[in-house]
Amino acid sequence: MKQGKVFLVSIVTVCLLNGAGPFSTTPAIAAGSSTYRSPWPKSVDRDGAHVVVYQPQLKSWRNYRSLVADTAISVTQNNGKPILGVISWRADTITNVSARTVFVRNIEVLSSRFPSLDPAQEAVMQQRAHQIYPTITFSISLDRMIASLEKVNIPVQAITANTQPPTIFVSTTPAIVLLVDGKPVLAPIQGTALQYVVNTNWDLFFDKSDYYLLSDKTWLKAKQLDGPWTVTTKLPPDMAKLPANQNWGDVLKAVPPPSSAQPAPKVWFTEKPAELIVFKGKPTYAEIPGTNLAYATNTESSVFLHHPDNQLYVLISGRWFRAGSLDAPWVYAGNDLPADFSKLPTGQPYSAAVVSVPGTQAASDAVLLSQVPTTAIVNRAQAEAAVKVSYAGEPQFVPIETTTMFYAVNTPNRVIRVGNLYYLCFQGIWFVSPTPNGPWKTVDSVPQVIYTIPPSSPGYNVTYVVVSNPTPTTVEMSYSSGYLGMFVLGMAVGSTVVYGTGFYYPPYVYWGPRYPVYYPYPYTYGVAAVYNPYTGAYGVGRVVYGPYGSAGSAAWYNPATGTYGHAVTTQNAYGGHTYAQAYNPWTGTYAATSQGHNQYSQWGSTVVQNGNNWAEAQHMTNSNGTVGSFQTSKGSAGAGFSGANGNSGFVAKDANNNNVYAGADGNVYKKDSNGDWSKWNDGSWTPVDPSTGAAQTKQQAQNSAASKKSQDQKPPTSSSPPAAGNGADSNQRGQRAAGQAPSTPAAPGTSGSGTMGQLHDDAGARDRGDQLEQSRDRGAASGRSSGGGGRPRR
Repeated sequence: MKQGKVFLVSIVTVCLLNGAGPFSTTPAIAAGSSTYRSPWPKSVDRDGAHVVVYQPQLKSWRNYRSLVADTAISVTQNNGKPILGVISWRADTITNVSARTVFVRNIEVLSSRFPSLDPAQEAVMQQRAHQIYPTITFSISLDRMIASLEKVNIPVQAITANTQPPTIFVSTTPAIVLLVDGKPVLAPIQGTALQYVVNTNWDLFFDKSDYYLLSDKTWLKAKQLDGPWTVTTKLPPDMAKLPANQNWGDVLKAVPPPSSAQPAPKVWFTEKPAELIVFKGKPTYAEIPGTNLAYATNTESSVFLHHPDNQLYVLISGRWFRAGSLDAPWVYAGNDLPADFSKLPTGQPYSAAVVSVPGTQAASDAVLLSQVPTTAIVNRAQAEAAVKVSYAGEPQFVPIETTTMFYAVNTPNRVIRVGNLYYLCFQGIWFVSPTPNGPWKTVDSVPQVIYTIPPSSPGYNVTYVVVSNPTPTTVEMSYSSGYLGMFVLGMAVGSTVVYGTGFYYPPYVYWGPRYPVYYPYPYTYGVAAVYNPYTGAYGVGRVVYGPYGSAGSAAWYNPATGTYGHAVTTQNAYGGHTYAQAYNPWTGTYAATSQGHNQYSQWGSTVVQNGNNWAEAQHMTNSNGTVGSFQTSKGSAGAGFSGANGNSGFVAKDANNNNVYAGADGNVYKKDSNGDWSKWNDGSWTPVDPSTGAAQTKQQAQNSAASKKSQDQKPPTSSSPPAAGNGADSNQRGQRAAGQAPSTPAAPGTSGSGTMGQLHDDAGARDRGDQLEQSRDRGAASGRSSGGGGRPRR
């Protein structure tokens, strides 16, 4: 019998560890059905043994790169009694945020416990686990990781953003905002006498003494940019001569204009980014049940009225502003938002606003997601061969305020001078050179001083790109949401994700002999930034702000050719693409490719590899064999496995509920549908005395209160982390870059919290993960057709 168990131990470790590499965590939802099936647990049937692997229970995720977790497993051989155990392990992760997938690799077994095995059998199991477990690779959904992070309480990184309100225009008739970023920059159009305004999101032309503006299919005319603007049905003859090969197709479709004049929208002109609230007639409001709030029903903006003080609130780029009336001055309101906003119900036209309400679950999810970096393994030689930096003239550098560094202004790229070296952050990869023109080499590390660049600098977003794990041929690069312009704004009652830093960065303009040179910087306002909870990103672009919102400009200057090009775009309020070398003001990208939302996808697989490339569940080859997807005869999702040694089996989602947990005390527990717990004890489930759980919960609360009191009585020390703001932000990002971890509180289930408290935390996180996956899958499908499930946008 003892030999049989030892043999079973070996079979278990081989099946679980050697054959379970391609775990797939994509939830399966049957076509045409709303029934959700959790992707966990997984199972392996091999050599007469049935192994069930339950969802890993996160203990820590240091720097969002190093994972520590426990996993409960169940093993049954020849329809005998199951043997349950716990494996504690540590691993590295690579995350693809846009794919919502965390890839686990380099697993190291910390310990394993099988209460039903005697010490000798358990020792054999531990030895085999340490030998084989590190060879596997699998993935888990980012939504489940986010749900687990909520119980781990990892601190977030908030910035000191500018919360000064932008100019907010209000109209009760159709209107648009004509933003010309500073003084108009005019560029000639080949083969015509026309010029067009480069530094705007609109198709705006100048002919001798008149400006012509195309709004949808209506042409407007004015002597001055600030108006008055009137509809015109007559255009300069040269308008029909716009070059067909320079992306003027949409404009040419409106030439000649309709013979009958269309109603003219009101044009609000501004030289700095501004916002516009358009009502269809007099504002109307509908009460929100269970709250003292009403929402505006005849506008696309998120406008709320609070009773009984009759204060108006508007949500712009993730920030709340308040005014006594629509024509009164607006003030920042994020720090004292009425509590009723946290009661906004789901499934309503205004529900999307709750993600920007501090202290809500939706806000917490968004904040945690924003902290997770997207990582790629960079082929040094390929990246160095592909990168190129061009300047409009000789390189020009200006100081970065509050630092000793300088940044280049006459290039669309982020080039920073530190001492005698030049650092380039290009499409999420750091390079270094002894000269501003290269040659550029990928870095092994980034100077810590770079992470002190303040938010008031247009190059601030590069502080969210870090370097790790350099080798002679590869290096890992990671960026989090700040690189793309999404930042965490900390408030007294919680944190939220906002778009932009709130600072206005004046553009770079150089009036050259042939063409003026114009490089815009990112805007916080005037882009209709709307958070999409299904993608975890802000989408920009709305008709009232011009058709080129995501590009930041309708045109770009190419220093390599010394000429301008014109962008063509497809946009909605929740995202889109801009083509034909359109300039991305956050990342400095103007490569000849469609600009999506994952910066590493710009490079191609020969330069970078992310988790999808090397561990995609559909196809993976390693020393253990090759993996391919399959469907079982019962329709269960899974992955087939062909072992290198000729053995075969499969990994699939088990039919059992995902209700078995690894306890902090080394035992295995199960939670039934009534919420009652049982412990695996000597080959069977034994109910846990409810009084035990109650006592542990009470003791946990007492320990927590005592710990808080002790912390409150401690005097501050020099090693305490800085207060929230740019200082804390820079310090923590610097720790990330150095491969260190910012201090984090102990995870529940460790010292003093009790096993039952830990189990309740893990069960709650597992339920939240199911909810997030369901919401994400259904919401993403809805968002693709209706704009993300939020308020409709024009």
